[in-house]
Amino acid sequence: MRHHTGTTGSTETTGSTDTTGTTADVLVVGAGPTGLLLAGDLAEAGVRTTVLERRSAESNLTRAFAVHARTLEELDARGVADDLLAEGARLPSLRAFGRLRIDLSRLRTRFPFVLVTPQYRTEEVLRRRAEAAGVRILRGAEVVGLRQDADGVELDVRHDGDDGDGGGDSGRVAVHRARYAVGTDGVHSTVRRLLGLPYPGVSAVRSVMLADVRLDRTPDEVLTVGATGAGFGFLAPFGDGWYRVIAWDRARQPPDDAPVDPDGLRDLLRRTLGDDFGMHDPRWTSRFHSDERQVPAYRSGRVLLAGDAAHCHSPAGGQGMNTGLQDAANLGWKLAAAVHGHAPDGLLDTYQAERHPVGAAVLRTSGALVRVATGRSPLTRAARTAAGRLGGLGPLTRRAALTVSGLGIAYPAPRGAHRLAGRRIPDLRLTADGAGAPGRLYEALRGGRFALVGGPAGAAAPWGGRVVAAAPAGDPGAALLVRPDGYAAWAAERPSAADVRAALTAWLGAPAKD
Repeated sequence: MRHHTGTTGSTETTGSTDTTGTTADVLVVGAGPTGLLLAGDLAEAGVRTTVLERRSAESNLTRAFAVHARTLEELDARGVADDLLAEGARLPSLRAFGRLRIDLSRLRTRFPFVLVTPQYRTEEVLRRRAEAAGVRILRGAEVVGLRQDADGVELDVRHDGDDGDGGGDSGRVAVHRARYAVGTDGVHSTVRRLLGLPYPGVSAVRSVMLADVRLDRTPDEVLTVGATGAGFGFLAPFGDGWYRVIAWDRARQPPDDAPVDPDGLRDLLRRTLGDDFGMHDPRWTSRFHSDERQVPAYRSGRVLLAGDAAHCHSPAGGQGMNTGLQDAANLGWKLAAAVHGHAPDGLLDTYQAERHPVGAAVLRTSGALVRVATGRSPLTRAARTAAGRLGGLGPLTRRAALTVSGLGIAYPAPRGAHRLAGRRIPDLRLTADGAGAPGRLYEALRGGRFALVGGPAGAAAPWGGRVVAAAPAGDPGAALLVRPDGYAAWAAERPSAADVRAALTAWLGAPAKD
């Protein structure tokens, strides 16, 4: 693994400082979905992990409602997909605007749908998993300083009262040290700012209104979406009788701190959705502007960024939270290998190489959707009309389904590699060879392990608990070394034991010593 030397970062610490903070292998800053999935992955891999969360109490603020198929597959590989599926609604198709409908029902996955559930439920499932794995979550812990050297990272953290870390003085600043730190602290990331990293981009849509409301009339569809010359409107259920409204008025865009007028919001829903559904009793309202931004580098020495701290996009297509969760799935096993000392040279740098292009692609896709939905020019109006007419064309809708669901994501593979290398591997059926043996590929991946599917018997034995050897129930077309995030690290037709050992060494490092 390449190590970065020198001291970087900045400090804004004020007040008394002590050294009673935690010592961990990894500090994760931010207890949103991305941070919780990452922390759970690290802890399950035997990495001492502490999460620092600025908020003192858990938030029920929800901007994300869609959990797409690829994210559900990643959750399945962690044994928690069924917990999330127990609640929420499954939609076999998505309507973007007008008559454009994206059919998800024919996707080759156990999850041919989008799951509609509030973000706080996803966070709850991931928090329970992380804590069960031994993750320590410190709330009321605000990062105010950052330093790093060749051996690790120090974070100055202001604690709000008793966080369970041995002290109860409000405003106490403690130094927390770890070998690595990851900023998953959102669009306004303190970690990114302390690193001095730019966050270039634009504000795509200003003064977007949010409201949690009751409805007198239940919409015909679970997700109600509409865009007209007046703006756009969106309705999603929390599942307990409350609904989230997201709306944008083309003619009126006051500052983000301006109050939301319920009468004006009802009128806008009638103009964009055709009905206000008897909206009443808003319990919470707000405004925000939707940015499209991406940090150029996801890694700075021993500090990495994931989720909205690394990229943010328009809400079109429900990509934001899903992209962050998939960042975490990509990073967790690589960071665990670095901590345990068996990461091949340059493995951590593949996080940037693989996930930065995905973030850029999501910016392009979601940005194009919102511009087509909100544009007033003759060209964008024609695009809206054409999209509705093309919605029934199979190849186009299949491609759109792969893009939105995340199932179409593939990572770069070396020149001359097998055609499956870098691609997502579906949840293959396995031949169980004993009680408790995994019957599916994604069961075999649990605990952050690789899976060797097929190939010479016994070839993976020297790598012990880092890889599970499994026999496919059918013919997968090649012997496969599948990464913990479900992508093919390597594949070959009828490989020798030497071929398999070379692949295992390249991806998992040297085998364990006897």
